[in-house]
Amino acid sequence: MKKVFITRIIPEPGLNYLRQKGFKIELYSEDRTIPRKQLLAGIKDADAVISLLTDKFDREAIDKMNNCQIIANHAVGFNNIDIDYAKEKKIIVTNTPEVLTESTADLTMALVLSCARRLTEAEKFLRGGKFEGWKPMLLLGIELKDKVFGIVGAGRIGFETAKRAKAFGCRIIYFDNEKKANFEKEFSARRVSLNSLMLSSDIVSVHLPLNKKTHHLINRDKLKLMKKSSIIINTARGEIIDEKALISVLEKKQIFAAGLDVFEKEPNVNKKLLKLENVVLLPHIGSATIEARNRMSLLAAKNVAAVLSGNKPLTPVYN
Repeated sequence: MKKVFITRIIPEPGLNYLRQKGFKIELYSEDRTIPRKQLLAGIKDADAVISLLTDKFDREAIDKMNNCQIIANHAVGFNNIDIDYAKEKKIIVTNTPEVLTESTADLTMALVLSCARRLTEAEKFLRGGKFEGWKPMLLLGIELKDKVFGIVGAGRIGFETAKRAKAFGCRIIYFDNEKKANFEKEFSARRVSLNSLMLSSDIVSVHLPLNKKTHHLINRDKLKLMKKSSIIINTARGEIIDEKALISVLEKKQIFAAGLDVFEKEPNVNKKLLKLENVVLLPHIGSATIEARNRMSLLAAKNVAAVLSGNKPLTPVYN
């Protein structure tokens, strides 16, 4: 019986699928990041691994995998895995694209609205007993209609975010390494340079994968291009934005607000961010809907079952 090692509790649909297919499941059953020692022990004789973003699969871990045919990452991103070394070792790596597109786009717009209408400030104000009745200058925010919405990365999630922004009456521009004809046609969008996007946008929304080229892509110089009235949103990966530089522009109120679902040093959040009122902070919940997480679990399991049965994976990271 082939063994599937799962590094953390995942939703039942994936587990049930693997059981039905007759695989032996070994699960780290605590809802926290698996300790390194237990990770290395668990993967040693596994035929397949379902991993989380919090699990580091570097050369040391991959060298421990004596039987492994597939690492099925329970996420869209896969920057936790040394892809080149896995490929060299002939281990297939898969991810879970498309299944969390809508949930992440929804959350992006929730952050946009929270920043634009100062919702977290307003709730704290009310809960703190400060509400004395309607006032004409109380907690003034920003409308979205006719605002320039800059999409950084016009992939699946960027597309769905643009669709939602368009429904609010925003004008769409985008930055991407490639021209996206369908994106331009659907949203009457213009492709621009990143500098132009940062200068022109009222809202900047980041939807890129993390890699060597995108690490700190949005740095101090890029942030200084933004309007004082603008908002920046990140539901992609924390390391894409230089967090120290972002804190600096927020402290100086050089931009209106930021909405962050991801951070550079997760799960640690810079204490300076926690003190700022002009930033909305969420604990990496972009895909945290019942529907999306069930789909992620099932897709990871289907990738494992396909490979262990001698078939091609559904969503390989590389060919």
